[in-house]
Amino acid sequence: MQVRAERVGRGRIAAGLIGAVLMMGLAGPSAAADLKDMIGSWRWQSFTIQVRECQGDSVCAKVVGGPKNVGLEIFASRPAAKGGELFAQITHPETKETYSTRFQQKDKDRWQLDGCNGARVCLSGEFVRVK
Repeated sequence: MQVRAERVGRGRIAAGLIGAVLMMGLAGPSAAADLKDMIGSWRWQSFTIQVRECQGDSVCAKVVGGPKNVGLEIFASRPAAKGGELFAQITHPETKETYSTRFQQKDKDRWQLDGCNGARVCLSGEFVRVK
């Protein structure tokens, strides 16, 4: 997955490609996303993320492999389903920056991820299921 840095101020100024974060993409989004559809192991850039059930009816996600920050919980907020998509704040496993993120399920093995942080640096990418 690639992360595109973009600053918004006087117009939009592309800061370039940063290269990074989670999820999936093929054709259009599938039916309504469900938190349980995220359970499993996912690959994002050079990181492996393990998503598991936690807190009763929610999911938690931890970096279980990668170049740094193994053990980091990446969901900074509880994911919420809204309009067939999932929304959560995530912590980027490389930079530890927090992004308000939208997840769109493309199929059972791919999620598309789009989000921005407080400095209006935005990211886009894919989670791909590890089989």
